[in-house]
Amino acid sequence: MRLYLDTADSAEWRELMPMGIFYGITTNPLLTARAGLIYTDISWKDLAQTAADLGAKEFHAQVYGNMDQALNFAEQIYEIGQTVGIECVVKIPLSVDGISMVPKIKSMGGKILLTACYDAKQIITATALEANYIAPYFGRMIEAGLDAMAHLRAMKEMSQNGSCRTLVASLRNAQQMVEIAQMGHDCFTISPTVARDLFHSDLTDMAVANFEKSAAGELF
Repeated sequence: MRLYLDTADSAEWRELMPMGIFYGITTNPLLTARAGLIYTDISWKDLAQTAADLGAKEFHAQVYGNMDQALNFAEQIYEIGQTVGIECVVKIPLSVDGISMVPKIKSMGGKILLTACYDAKQIITATALEANYIAPYFGRMIEAGLDAMAHLRAMKEMSQNGSCRTLVASLRNAQQMVEIAQMGHDCFTISPTVARDLFHSDLTDMAVANFEKSAAGELF
């Protein structure tokens, strides 16, 4: 099982990354905006360094703009990864323009993730391009009226012998993770809210409280 923390809020990184459960950190322009960051003004080196210092093995950042801007950004991100000692993964949207960028970005030698996947058929493109990851937007698929579970089942079957790993994104709660994991998917990126849902159990908390009371001689 591989889990990623899906936020650009470094305060959340500092709270949750030391738990040791997350393999890496994923970001995108929406997440950076929610964290109060202006995408073109971000110090990606500082963010990647913070992620590395907190134990992340991978740091995912998404291209933007036209072809030249995207290529320059990808090159910058890969160089930053080498400088700070973390594997940087470049995220590319699964639009026609995004797909056309893949060969040139792949030629830089780093890992890529194809993002904003809404249809099982898109894993065919991702596999043909030899992408390292594809990120289906599970919660957004449901909200768009799609049968997200059916698409995830199909993606699992199509990726049995492929090298493109499905990194399930846009999850709304831990129960969705349970149901998707039952299909055999084992790679998820989750928000801090979903992470806390995953970690929390009222009955576990009650049991721990009783353990502590017993240890203190308050329960017999």
